[in-house]
Amino acid sequence: MGQALATRLLDGGFAVLGFDIDPAKSAWLAARGGQAAASVAEVATRANPVVLAVFSTDQVEDVVERHIFSATASGRRPIVLCTSTCDPDAIARLGERCAAQGLPFLEMPVSGTSEQVRRGDGVALIGGDPALAEAVAPVLDALFAARHHIGRVGDGGRAKLAVNLILGLNRLALAEGLVFAERLGLDPKAFLKVAQGSAAASQVMATKGPKMVAGEFSPEGRVRQTLKDVHLMLDQARQHGQRLPLLEVHEDILSACVRQGEADLDNSRVIAEVRRRRDGLGPGPDGARRKT
Repeated sequence: MGQALATRLLDGGFAVLGFDIDPAKSAWLAARGGQAAASVAEVATRANPVVLAVFSTDQVEDVVERHIFSATASGRRPIVLCTSTCDPDAIARLGERCAAQGLPFLEMPVSGTSEQVRRGDGVALIGGDPALAEAVAPVLDALFAARHHIGRVGDGGRAKLAVNLILGLNRLALAEGLVFAERLGLDPKAFLKVAQGSAAASQVMATKGPKMVAGEFSPEGRVRQTLKDVHLMLDQARQHGQRLPLLEVHEDILSACVRQGEADLDNSRVIAEVRRRRDGLGPGPDGARRKT
């Protein structure tokens, strides 16, 4: 996602200074006309706004509190735009700590795959002060096709988790439908075209259907990332006394993919686990075989 966001900014004419723990990605940025920073601290002291695209809530907190807070100690106040999907309660608390430090902070988790964002089709779900979003409007225009202001910091993440719940179940339903059609003797590629023209049509069919049919799982949204988000959803649901039975099935299937060594493949790989359950036996949450 970080590469997709950098591509949008570079194509929009912005100067981009970036850091990644993977040296190959820093080299990629330099080759594209950006500037590779030597550390997160360098980005924090030179860039404004600072756009975060990291894996987890812990990583967001680490970058902000260890590196960006130190930049504010010298009087610098870059606007921080967090595009990661995080624990919304933890991000709300981080927003409060940022406010206490005088650091402008917006969360804006992204709806869309990295490829959709790269093409200019990403959507930002914004939580925080609308005036801050207006202050960086040219950057947001370059990054996203659309943006929605949801509410306070934390609400963007809450909306993103709800969106991703629906999206993930759509993806799993597509996988199961393709396997079912295949078992019935239909050609999956031909059936996908039929499904796209039917009442069951969804955006997922366009973004993930071809990958499932071709068996090509280069990552745009990794299995492990999706599972991380699913765990956030289940945690939030438990806090609010809500059971999500379909999401529990999704979690079981994603966990099985991880056990199969598929954590870094595209999340459309769930179709492989649906196929593996052909014999009527599937792995339970502890890895044991059980009836499904």
